[in-house]
Amino acid sequence: MSADFRLPRCGRIDRDTRLRFTFNGQSLAGREGDTLASALLANGVHQVTTSIKYGRPRGIMAAGVEEPNALVQVAEPYSEPMLTATTVELCDGLVADGLVGHGKLPAEPDLARYDHKHAHCDVLVVGAGPAGLAAALTAARSGARVVVVDDQSEAGGSLLGRDDYLDERSSDAWVRDIVTELASLPDVLVLDRTTAFGAYQDGFVLALQRRTDHLGFDAPSHVSRHRIWRIRAKQTVIATGAHERPIVFADNDRPGIMLAGAARTYLHRYGVQVGRRIGVFTTNDSAYHAAIELAEAGIDVPVLIDARHDVPPKLSAECATRGIDVYPGHVVTGTEGAERLTDVHIRSITGGHADTFVCDTLLVSGGWNPAVHLFSQLGGTLRYSPEVGAYVPGEALSSARVAGSATGMVELTACIEQGRDAGRAAITAAGFTPGAELPAPAADARAEETAAAVLWRVPGGETDTQFVDFQRDATVSDVTRATGAGLESLEHVKRYTTIGTAHDQGKTSGMLAAAIVAEELGADLADRRPTTFRPPYASVPFAALGGRDRGELYDPIRVTALHDWHVAHGAEFEDVGQWKRARHYPQDGEDMHAAVLRECRAAREGVALMDASTLGKIDVQGPDAAELLDMLYTNMMSTLKVGRIRYGIMCGIDGMVIDDGTVIRLADDHFLLTTTTGNAAMVLDWLEEWLQTEWPHLRVFATSVTEHWVTVPLVGPKSRDVLAELAPELDVAGDAFGFMTWQDAVVAGIPARVCRISFSGELAYEINVHAWDGLALWEALIEAGEPYGITPYGTETMHVLRAEKGYPIVGQDTDGTVTPQDLGMSWAVSKKKADFIGKRSFSRAENLRPDRKQLVGLVPADPTVLLPEGAHIIESDHLPEPPVRMLGHVTSSYDSAALGRTFALALLRSGRDRIGEKLYAPVGDDLVAVTVTETVLYDKEGARRDG
Repeated sequence: MSADFRLPRCGRIDRDTRLRFTFNGQSLAGREGDTLASALLANGVHQVTTSIKYGRPRGIMAAGVEEPNALVQVAEPYSEPMLTATTVELCDGLVADGLVGHGKLPAEPDLARYDHKHAHCDVLVVGAGPAGLAAALTAARSGARVVVVDDQSEAGGSLLGRDDYLDERSSDAWVRDIVTELASLPDVLVLDRTTAFGAYQDGFVLALQRRTDHLGFDAPSHVSRHRIWRIRAKQTVIATGAHERPIVFADNDRPGIMLAGAARTYLHRYGVQVGRRIGVFTTNDSAYHAAIELAEAGIDVPVLIDARHDVPPKLSAECATRGIDVYPGHVVTGTEGAERLTDVHIRSITGGHADTFVCDTLLVSGGWNPAVHLFSQLGGTLRYSPEVGAYVPGEALSSARVAGSATGMVELTACIEQGRDAGRAAITAAGFTPGAELPAPAADARAEETAAAVLWRVPGGETDTQFVDFQRDATVSDVTRATGAGLESLEHVKRYTTIGTAHDQGKTSGMLAAAIVAEELGADLADRRPTTFRPPYASVPFAALGGRDRGELYDPIRVTALHDWHVAHGAEFEDVGQWKRARHYPQDGEDMHAAVLRECRAAREGVALMDASTLGKIDVQGPDAAELLDMLYTNMMSTLKVGRIRYGIMCGIDGMVIDDGTVIRLADDHFLLTTTTGNAAMVLDWLEEWLQTEWPHLRVFATSVTEHWVTVPLVGPKSRDVLAELAPELDVAGDAFGFMTWQDAVVAGIPARVCRISFSGELAYEINVHAWDGLALWEALIEAGEPYGITPYGTETMHVLRAEKGYPIVGQDTDGTVTPQDLGMSWAVSKKKADFIGKRSFSRAENLRPDRKQLVGLVPADPTVLLPEGAHIIESDHLPEPPVRMLGHVTSSYDSAALGRTFALALLRSGRDRIGEKLYAPVGDDLVAVTVTETVLYDKEGARRDG
């Protein structure tokens, strides 16, 4: 069994609730309120893992998110890798193992819920430490809407790891009173276990809330494990505190070497003594408080090594009365020990006196680095403070205030007063009048006495064992190797050494690396800048970022208003741009091939209908709508008359086709665009991009109306008869209802917009009704068409019909390298317009090459052979030795009932010049002979289109 390092009286844990857990296969016990780290330390377990590069033992170093060493994989009650033991809340039955640099994803699906939530406020306070609480209460008393986020399970921040008094009451009571008042105010939201990890423009902050870490196996299934909060704030108060900085010296990475502030936290918050015999090495006063409080708890603290020659007299005297020997002007030069620290070597900073002390724990404090991450993410500039030895916020931001130790402040009362001032400034900027003031606290009984020294590393010793970044096993020698190679930028050194790129993102190593690089280069830190602080501030699970957008919600299934009818009538479906589209309707004993041939015959010889509701539909309105469309399409749209329809092609700025569809003019300033099913969202985004970034002066609004309308193409020689029966007031004669026109009419008693459009080459009408009338229209068409053998058809038949007519499908017959000219659609490129998107690219030499791939038809010599889509086309009648010159590839391939044979479309080099030429397609071990044809293989004269 492990030794018991739990103190009998200290801490905020629930000593009556015993929690069993397993770590690295060993059964251990902790208490309610423990973290995994505090529970391990309570059991005398310091070493958590070994280092990633050198395999050196590594132990718990910190008490919070800045922990660089104690990386674990949790297996139960849920599986999650790459967590720090210092941030995992203990629960009964927890199973975890130490990790060496990387974890593994669970084999089983994660059934937990993850969700996102929005919050809006006047003032957001990040951090519920003394400064944050003062700011929050000051803002809340004004009547402002206030949100407070804090990454701990309870408010208090640094006060949770201290033994202080404020206004003649304990710091616990001070925190409790403020939290109670905040809870009583109606417009205050306090989010615990919530880490603000990203700050962006316009007061937008992202925060991760751990929802069930503390609930363990008993977490109810309806509670999400993690929640992402998307917070919009008029003003933000950043009270994120500071991270204690280690000092670099030889063998500074052994288990048992910890940050002094962490030991103080383990003592006061968790009632844990981190060692039996503890030495302290510091450059500032804060570690004296740790040493004194540990000694007051009955722990042996024999020595305190202070790099400063001038040590704080009052604190030194307190150490002396507790048996702590203070060594001014001394430094730690090295350590001994295998799996745990055993000895500490010290010497005078001037090189004189040297000594060795037996210690199982060494507490280190090289100062404090303000947590300026969010301030920097907001665009705030940083300046180097030689007094603090770190980068601190520079010029103030209009939308954010920084308070407390995040500014470099160290005195408690000053931090609280600064928080109060920040709260007042935030509400004033947000338009509120300050309410009752939080009284200024009494003087801090434990204020700093002596200025801190700035010491990055102890000179001398083996630089190969002087660790800068513990997680990356990066040493001083790695840094000097980088600067010796000519690297001067800290960003370059970071990437050369990987310092600051692990899960802790350099919270303990970043400032050390910057300082050592500056020392090596003889540079002034005031003239340099730290590496860029980018979101996320702390690790965020991908599952939390995804939220509920996984499984069916990750790629939502969209169905049309007619979907249930298709299901009831045996349709087979395919996925097209998130939509479930009926692919074919097999009857008894039919496979897809037989069903498609039957559906094609019905469309060519009688009447057929399909559900085309998934076609993208974008409503475009505004005085400048015609001007916009002229720029978006290759052909002219402003000359389109009301009541008419025009086919159009959209190209990217490189002149390559990105989509096609129709443009319907409903009024002088009102158009309806149709797009391909899969590109509907992209095209709308394309419109908005140009409207918002390039042509904001255009008065145009674009709205997606895809789901507002059900669209039913009624196709075939008998389609006019069926429509005439259902729309007796509509003149459907060819001369009264011409091709590429539209009319409003009543069809089967339903208001409809009927368009004379054909994607099959047959006489056809596209009937559009509101979605809630779609099923009624469809069933009426089925009933009216029954005497004519009306047949529903799916997307596979649609593809055959359009391919017989040489109509390309964008994304199938194009691949992002195809121009309208390559498709044989030069007629759709205006020669009158001064400009449109892609026009300039048409004159590029590359786009004018005669050997560009062009769309052509192919007919196999054997009319029963179906070419595989994607098959290559070659010139040789035998398989030559590699490399084989490929002329192109098959884009579409079908068996045609109308042609009585198979055929294909292909992109072929110099394709139109090769019409009539015999080429070959390797299919398996065979070569299939094919003849190049024009793209239109059926009804080349177009006589069938008008019936």
